[in-house]
Amino acid sequence: MKIKKFISSTGIEILVGQDDFSNDELTFRVSHPNDIWMHVNGAPGSHVVLRCGEAKVKPDRGSLLEAAGLAAYFSKMRDGGKVAVHHCLIKQVAKPPKAKPGSVTIKQAKKLMVYPQLMPEAS
Repeated sequence: MKIKKFISSTGIEILVGQDDFSNDELTFRVSHPNDIWMHVNGAPGSHVVLRCGEAKVKPDRGSLLEAAGLAAYFSKMRDGGKVAVHHCLIKQVAKPPKAKPGSVTIKQAKKLMVYPQLMPEAS
């Protein structure tokens, strides 16, 4: 499983899938239903999860923006300037029947506009 781990400036774990199979594993097996799921809008990219559901932590705006910046960075829009990133709860993400790995549908997504940004990986 190819998943990168980061820690937001306020201590919330951020996980980033590195391929279609890892995206599926992260979204549907690793994550809690109340974690925040993110993906760049309209282009291929990593699934990003802000791990706040199990701890019942309400994510702060800074952590949301940091995770969204990673979603933009680990996408085909990395060099596109400001990028739209959709986010919702994991429980609002579904896999369509017979969909290829990494493909999902989402409900009730919100949008953040961010610049792609890499941060140091957690050790």
